[in-house]
Amino acid sequence: MSALSLVALVSLVSTVFAKQLEAHPPQQQHRHWAPICSGNPTNRIRGCDKYGCGNFGAHRHGGKERHGGVDVICRDGATVYAPFSGQLSGPIRFFHNGNAIDDGVQIQGSGNSFPLSSLPGYCVKLVCIHPFKYHGQVRRGQQLGRMLPMQKVFPGITSHIHVENCDQSDPTHLLTPNVLPQPLPQIDTRWATVCAGNPTNEIRGCDKYGCGYYGAPRRNGKGKHRAVDVICADGATVYAPFSGQLSGPVKIFHNGNAIDDGVQIRNSDFCVKLLCIHPIKYSGQIVKGQVLGRMLPMQRVFPGITSHIHIENCDHSDPTSNLERGKGQ
Repeated sequence: MSALSLVALVSLVSTVFAKQLEAHPPQQQHRHWAPICSGNPTNRIRGCDKYGCGNFGAHRHGGKERHGGVDVICRDGATVYAPFSGQLSGPIRFFHNGNAIDDGVQIQGSGNSFPLSSLPGYCVKLVCIHPFKYHGQVRRGQQLGRMLPMQKVFPGITSHIHVENCDQSDPTHLLTPNVLPQPLPQIDTRWATVCAGNPTNEIRGCDKYGCGYYGAPRRNGKGKHRAVDVICADGATVYAPFSGQLSGPVKIFHNGNAIDDGVQIRNSDFCVKLLCIHPIKYSGQIVKGQVLGRMLPMQRVFPGITSHIHIENCDHSDPTSNLERGKGQ
C-alpha cells in the first residue's frame, strides 16, 4: 500500500470514528443505566429487613464492614436485563459455597448503545443472577438472565440483585432515574408516606422524653418544638415525601451519637429536613415515594422513647398539614 493510500485510509477511519463520537458521545447518550429487573422499572433499592439494608455503605458483619454494592429489588425468577452495553465475563461468585444464588456476571463497556472498547466507561458485577451467557457482547436493555431463588437461601429477605462497581465505588446515581423536580400538579401536592409501617404518617404522642407535635414544650418549657416527629421503628425503610434535590448531611445533635444524621430535600414548593435517619445518598435527585434511607437506632440513644423521624421545615413552619394530606398515599 502506498503512503498516500495509507494516509487516505487513516483519514477515513478517523472521520468515521469522529462521527460516531459526535452521534454517541461517551457517557452522554445514557447517563443512567437501564432498568435491570422486570417489575422494578426505577431500579428501586432494597430497604432494610432482618438481614440488613441494601444501600451502599450499609453495615455488614456487625458493623465491622460496609456494603460495597447496592441491592436492587428483584423477585425470584424475574428476568434480568443489561444496564448498559458491554463485554461479559464470568462466572462471578460471591459466596463461594455453591448455594442456590452463588452466580453472577461482570459487564464492562462504554455505556453507549454500541461497544467502543477504546472509550472509558463502566464496569459492574451483577450477582445472585444466572446469566444466559458468561462471555461475548450484550446490549443495553437486552435480556441478561434471571434472578436466582434468594428466598431459598435467606427466607424473608427482600430478594435483590447485588450490583457492585468493579472499583467498589457507589453505583446509586447511575441506577437512579434522571428525574428533575417539576412543579407538582394540584392533585399531587400531598406528601407521601415517609416511613414503612406508618402509612398515615402518624405523629408521635407523648412519652417520658416529651411530645412529638409541632409547638410541644422543649427544655422545660423554655423552648418550642419547631418540627413534627413521625413515628418510625428503628431500622425501618424511609421514603421521600416529595420529589426534589438532596443536600446534607444534616446534624441535629452534633455529638456523633448513633442517630446524628439526616438529609434535606428541596423543590420549588417545599424544603424539609428529615433527621435521625441515614440516607442512601446526600446529594442528587430523589423521587416522591422513592427509598430515601433507613431509620437510625433511636432506642440506643433514648431507651423507651417512641422512635421517630424528626421532620422540620426549613423555614421552621408547621409541616403537620402536609403530612396529614399524605395519609393513605
